[in-house]
Amino acid sequence: MRPTTPHLKSTIIAREWHVIDAEGSTLGHMATKIAVVLMGKHKPTVSKHFDCGDNVIVVNAAKVHVSGNKAEQKTYVHHTGYPGGQRAVPFAKLLDEKPEEIVIKAVKRMMPKNKLGRHMLTKLHVYGGAEHPHAAQQPQALSIN
Repeated sequence: MRPTTPHLKSTIIAREWHVIDAEGSTLGHMATKIAVVLMGKHKPTVSKHFDCGDNVIVVNAAKVHVSGNKAEQKTYVHHTGYPGGQRAVPFAKLLDEKPEEIVIKAVKRMMPKNKLGRHMLTKLHVYGGAEHPHAAQQPQALSIN
């Protein structure tokens, strides 16, 4: 008889909800921890061919911390697709206007660059303040350290 590799089915995976308080935490360290939980790499039942990660709620995204001079020097660059359409937004301006986008961009760039990575990112919920509408899911506090 040939040996077979056991594969888990997506119906067996139990998804949990985690909440992370971003106040005072470093952006890169927090984004790394969030990416690991979204991909499911913290579980012993990790599988590469389907999404087995958990849902993550991030609160107080407006109070995230960056090290060094990144608060003054870092810029987020994108291109509109038109000639001369390169746009740059400074970190400080984005933190004031859309603090959720900073956390989403940091986590998105740590996820796989394919359809599965985009699907995993839909389980990330980021809020600038301390309140979130997911109390019914009874999220567990997740430590960043």
